[in-house]
Order: sequence, then structure tokens, then C-alpha cells
Amino acid sequence: MPYAWSEPPSSDAVVELRLWPHNSLPAKGFAAFILATFTLICIPLLGLLGTVLLWGLLPFAMIALGGMWYALRRNEADRKILEVLTLGRDHMHLVRHNPQGPEQEWQCNPYWAKLIMHQKDGPVPHYVTLSGAGREVEIGAFLSEDERKSLYAELSDRMRRITPP
Repeated sequence: MPYAWSEPPSSDAVVELRLWPHNSLPAKGFAAFILATFTLICIPLLGLLGTVLLWGLLPFAMIALGGMWYALRRNEADRKILEVLTLGRDHMHLVRHNPQGPEQEWQCNPYWAKLIMHQKDGPVPHYVTLSGAGREVEIGAFLSEDERKSLYAELSDRMRRITPP
């Protein structure tokens, strides 16, 4: 799962939840993909070695390879999101570290906070939000549908345990 809870030493301690998006292409996979793409682009050009036509097609092949490189690097940069939820008896604090732009913060007293799962009304199925202090914020929107369901169950359980009856 692309989220993890910190385990507190006691039940009264503050817990922290860290969420991040999947990164399905590691550095070795990126290098292998670019190499394979370069190889596959160059195979048809082998028949044109020694001709003027090779120099006419080579720039377009390299532009295609460069475009693939740029798209994969841009996707990797856009997925550098981190959400950190700190949950204690007297405070909840959510910070979203965006890849570009400022951090977004939300805080509330956990007694008044409400965890909501929007089955179909959100931008994605099983959209999870936290509301309180006059605002409603999303949490884990980049997770898969099953991961959002699991997150909702775990987070509602933790919130029930932390807030007094």
C-alpha cells in the first residue's frame, strides 16, 4: 500500500499517516525502457545506413525518443506528492506537499472532524474527505479505489479510538 502509519509507543501518543502515489517505473526500468525504445527506433534505420535518407529521418527519430524521455520525467516529477496526517487526542493536522506550488494545510479538533466517503459523488469512486473547522479536504485521492476503501476503514477506526466517547 502506498501509505504507512507510524506506530506510537502508547495509545495516547500521536500517530502519523503518510500517503504517496504509486511509482511503477523505477530508475532501472526507466533506463531499460529508453534503451529498448532507442533500439526499436534504430532497427528500421539500419537499412538506410550510408544513404542521405538516414539523415532526413534520424532527427525525427531522436525527437520521438526525446519526447518519450521528457514525458516520463515529467510524469515522475508530477507524482512527487506526499500527504502527512498527524492525529492526536486534541488535534488533527493534514499537510499536502505538492510537486509544484505551496504546501496545503488543514487542521481541526478530532472531536469535531468528520471522515466521509463519497461513493459516487466525488471526482473518483469512493472519494475520501475530512471535514471540520469550516472546510472539507480530500485525502488520498491518488490512491486506487480499493486502497481508498482500506484507508477509510483504517482511518475511521483510528479516529474512533482517539476521540473520547
